Amino acid sequence: MFNIEFSEILVIFLVALIVLGPEKLPEIGKIWAKFSLEIKKSVDQIKKELKLEDLEREVKEIKEILRKEIHEKDRNS
Repeated sequence: MFNIEFSEILVIFLVALIVLGPEKLPEIGKIWAKFSLEIKKSVDQIKKELKLEDLEREVKEIKEILRKEIHEKDRNS
C-alpha cells in the first residue's frame, strides 16, 4: 500500500516500542489496523462509485484508436 520495505517497518516498530512502551503498543496497533481498514473501505467505495475501472478501460480504447489513426495517417503521407 505505502511501498514500505521490511527494514523500514522494523525501524518504525522499534521506535514505536521505545516511545510508547510495550503495554501501549498492542492498543496502538489495533487502532492503526481499524484506521487502515476504514481507509481501504472508503477508497474501495469511491472506486466503485466512480467506476474507475470502466474509465480506465475507455481511456485505453481511446488511446488505441488514436494510435491507429496516427499510424494510418503516417502510412498515407
